[in-house]
Order: sequence, then C-alpha cells, then structure tokens
Amino acid sequence: MADYERNTVLPISQVLELAEEILTTRAGLQRMKEDHHNATYTGGEGTVGLAAHRHGTMTTVTIRTNQLRTSKVDIVVRHLMNQLPYQPGDPGREY
Repeated sequence: MADYERNTVLPISQVLELAEEILTTRAGLQRMKEDHHNATYTGGEGTVGLAAHRHGTMTTVTIRTNQLRTSKVDIVVRHLMNQLPYQPGDPGREY
C-alpha cells in the first residue's frame, strides 16, 4: 500500500545486502525470493518488495509494502532508504 523510491550511488549488490541486514534484524522479515535486481521479504509485520536497477552511475531503488505508512515495516523501510547514500561519501542518516 506504500511505495518508496530513492536513487543511490551504491551498486545493486550492496543495496540488496543492506536491505537483507536491515529488514531481517529490524522488522523480523525473512527473504522469500531474490534475483539480481529484486527481493521479497515476508513476516508477521507484512510483505516488502524491493527492486533495484542501475542507470549509469546511479541505482534506482523502489520498495513497495503491503502495509500503511504508519506500520512498523514502513518505518523500517524508511530507515533503510535513509541509509542509501545519494553521493559518494554521504553518511547514512539515523532517524
């Protein structure tokens, strides 16, 4: 029910690694499937679908959840998106 999108300098593999770390530890989700550009996580808090596509020097990350923007899983997804640096050297932001 909620969609998020962000551009980052991270390559797809690092985006997927970061998503794995944050979504499994902070939201208690488990990865159900993954390929080179997509991953799906599911758990008691809901379902998260992530797509990452490289365009030149940037990776576009799109995340869709099946929960309202006020749910725990959406809070964790917003945290994940804030950790993606837009430019080289940008620090992750803690919210």
